[in-house]
Amino acid sequence: MLSDRPYMRDDYQRERTSFLVWLLAAIVAGFIVQNVFAVWIGSNSFERMLALSAGGLRQGQVWTLLTYPLLHGGILHLLLVGLGIYFLGREVVTHLGERRMLWLTLGAVALGGLAWFALHFNRPGVVMGATPILLCYLTVFACLFPNREISFLVFFIIPITTRPKYILWVALAIDALGLLFSELPGGRMQTSVAHSAHLGAMLAGWLYYRFAQDADWMAMRGSAALRLPRWMTRRKQAPAAATPVMPVATGSREDIRAEVDRILDKINSQGFAALTPEEKRVLDDAKDLLSRR
Repeated sequence: MLSDRPYMRDDYQRERTSFLVWLLAAIVAGFIVQNVFAVWIGSNSFERMLALSAGGLRQGQVWTLLTYPLLHGGILHLLLVGLGIYFLGREVVTHLGERRMLWLTLGAVALGGLAWFALHFNRPGVVMGATPILLCYLTVFACLFPNREISFLVFFIIPITTRPKYILWVALAIDALGLLFSELPGGRMQTSVAHSAHLGAMLAGWLYYRFAQDADWMAMRGSAALRLPRWMTRRKQAPAAATPVMPVATGSREDIRAEVDRILDKINSQGFAALTPEEKRVLDDAKDLLSRR
């Protein structure tokens, strides 16, 4: 049931961040326990149990394909990745819905871990950190909003304004070069960065966008061949199916609330992107109408 206060877009956007709150809480809790074991107890048993390693997987520790994002190399690593996950995630979850966001996150972590394991099957090293989640969210965000202008501070000092598609290209280039020169056999650079895991997570984000978010594929109107995101090519938009929507201006207060309830249920099940322009207009109009009546 609706409360007496008017509906506002911030209300359901705030509700949709609960997944991110739980995700970040788990990441922070994992980092705290990691440091309790390492600093206070003087043991790395917690890291050995949750960190991804080729030897661990060969011994059957398959859970580490999902648990390695709970560990981090330091507070700065945790802070930067956590902030990125929150600010990108709250935009993405509004369009995907929490259930799809959960499966996207698990898929990115698992695919990133498998990509790293494929290159390090008989090699030492471990993977820790939630950077694959961040890069997966960045990929989906860049596919959804390629030309949206965003501003941030480099090193918390230098203001930069750019577009998501450019950030994604830079991240992709960095990890591709890192994979080539540090992880592939014969690479001359030795780093602790899991570039292959990053690329696997970005692939998971693109696959989700291509096969789950793309309306043409969902409606079986497009071709079966792989296509690039919309911001890399021009394509004709398929007309959205008409949805009967109640005229807000003439409806009673109870009818308006019932219609807004239906639209919010649709957001919960399909994501904000599934709304028609008319349904978005209803939400905006209902906010003003309910506040005046």
